[in-house]
Amino acid sequence: MRMSRDELAERIARHVAEDSSVEAAPGLFLYRFSSPTGPRYGVTEPSFCVIAQGSKEVLLGKERYRYDASHYLLVSAELPVAGHIVDASKEQPYLAVRLVLNPAVVTEVLIEAGLHASGMDDAIKVMAVSRLDASLLDAVVRVVRLLDSPGDYGVLAPLVAREIIYRLCLGEQGGRLRQIAVSGGRAHRIAKAIELLRTNHNKPLRIAGLARQLGMSVSGLHHHFKAATGMSPLQFQKQFRLQEARRLLLAGDVDAATAGYRVGYDDASHFSREYRRLFGEPPLRDAERLRGSPASRREPAAV
Repeated sequence: MRMSRDELAERIARHVAEDSSVEAAPGLFLYRFSSPTGPRYGVTEPSFCVIAQGSKEVLLGKERYRYDASHYLLVSAELPVAGHIVDASKEQPYLAVRLVLNPAVVTEVLIEAGLHASGMDDAIKVMAVSRLDASLLDAVVRVVRLLDSPGDYGVLAPLVAREIIYRLCLGEQGGRLRQIAVSGGRAHRIAKAIELLRTNHNKPLRIAGLARQLGMSVSGLHHHFKAATGMSPLQFQKQFRLQEARRLLLAGDVDAATAGYRVGYDDASHFSREYRRLFGEPPLRDAERLRGSPASRREPAAV
């Protein structure tokens, strides 16, 4: 595995010459950073994340997930998280790859492999770290290698991506892959709850109404939502609202009060307090700092 890891690191470093994150091809992101970073807040998407050099930590609710060159991170839902690079230096920069997992392709692979109807643990978490084996690492190297041959990439990269999904399905994270595509059971209801909370984040949260919509009891919704995400539905909504407000402020089109109102806050002072509690600074000061700092604009994604 050492040779494959060295090749992966060399290829990432060649494609990303300076500290930044690059979408090298649709759904394939490469990262290079030469020093540890502070928390980077963002909303995940279903992804497979591999580090060639360095290490990173992701915070979901109160749970921490740390991974490095010997482990991968798998995310099966869109969630508000915070992540920071732990190990990186100029001599040995943090180098990583993230492959976005298309739910339609995941479903196809599961069906072709005869795994779509397999049973799964409804309490399974939406994020996990597992040991990276040689077959998965080899597939990641091959998909990054294809970047040097754009003509081949369009034909062969989707096949390698399917291989990666297949190998993940057969491994200990198979249940997490089924979360992306499963169509029944409590896991599906929690995925639906996440979707509803995201799309209606600017509306008041009525837990009883949400539970009825999902065909669950209020206590069951709380229990299974927290088991999967590490947060209560209310905590999820709050973090998602604040991260959406931060995105609006960074775009520079609205003031703090308007951003807060658009994401569901009726009280500007309440919004400012909640924002500062999460991000460490009041809304406008935080946005001005991020917009004015080239380094901040080059921050890595949260996962």
